[in-house]
Amino acid sequence: MKSNHAYPHFLASEITQPLPENSLFHIIPVPYEKSVSYGTGTAKGPVVILESSQQLELFDGISIPAEHGIYTHPFVDCDGSAEAVLQKISTAVAKVLGLGKIPVLLGGEHTVSAGAFAAFKKGGNNFGIVQFDAHADLRDTYEGTPHSHACVMRRALDMDIPIYQIGVRSLSYEEHLLRKKLKIGHLDAATIYKTGIQEPILPPDFPDKIYITFDVDAFDPAVMPATGTPEPGGLNWYQTFQILESVIAERKVIGFDVVELAPIHGMHAPEFTMARFIYNLFGIITRKIIA
Repeated sequence: MKSNHAYPHFLASEITQPLPENSLFHIIPVPYEKSVSYGTGTAKGPVVILESSQQLELFDGISIPAEHGIYTHPFVDCDGSAEAVLQKISTAVAKVLGLGKIPVLLGGEHTVSAGAFAAFKKGGNNFGIVQFDAHADLRDTYEGTPHSHACVMRRALDMDIPIYQIGVRSLSYEEHLLRKKLKIGHLDAATIYKTGIQEPILPPDFPDKIYITFDVDAFDPAVMPATGTPEPGGLNWYQTFQILESVIAERKVIGFDVVELAPIHGMHAPEFTMARFIYNLFGIITRKIIA
């Protein structure tokens, strides 16, 4: 799927697009949507986030993350097979890594994350993935394809990348057994509700470098109704940022993505929520760098 939409770069209302080499964050919009299994619309996620970012303040309440540079790339061409699109994503991410910068994917369905995982793995990075999600996404195949949004973390395991799951509250029995067999670390939503957020969150042997993959359905539907597979009992805004602050304080973020936003016509809050989420996450990352 190609996007011919005339879109603004992230925060264009406030900043001139800097040169790529002067930008810490490189936004890569990926409007890919082929395997969604309930609600639809994730292909529109990247553009509405970019449009909503025009309403952000440069000051995030603590600092000005944009001072570190935010560069928005052209949309990835999502025509072709899943394998072809994943290769295009990997190529785009690899170019950012070649500059020594932080790639930020805007999905699209969760499948797109596998393209980023592959680029980091091919680049020789020793890293782990911190997954925020309502679902485990550990199926080997789903609805006839291994490239479903429900399989993306299984593909990470195929690449021998360690994962830690946060906010999960829906998984198949087979996924449950796989988590037990492989001893996949997790902080499920029910545990957070019952016992709170116990720190440190990540196990001591988890890699120092982390990639954060954030499926918007990690949030409770009261916070994030605009997603194709909502699940009750999710994270709220402040819980999410408490977890992110804790995890990033002890690890180095080398990339992240935001996926599965399916805009609801006439409802601006969800898309602005994710634009604000991304910018706040920029703030957490940059404040650690200059601390």
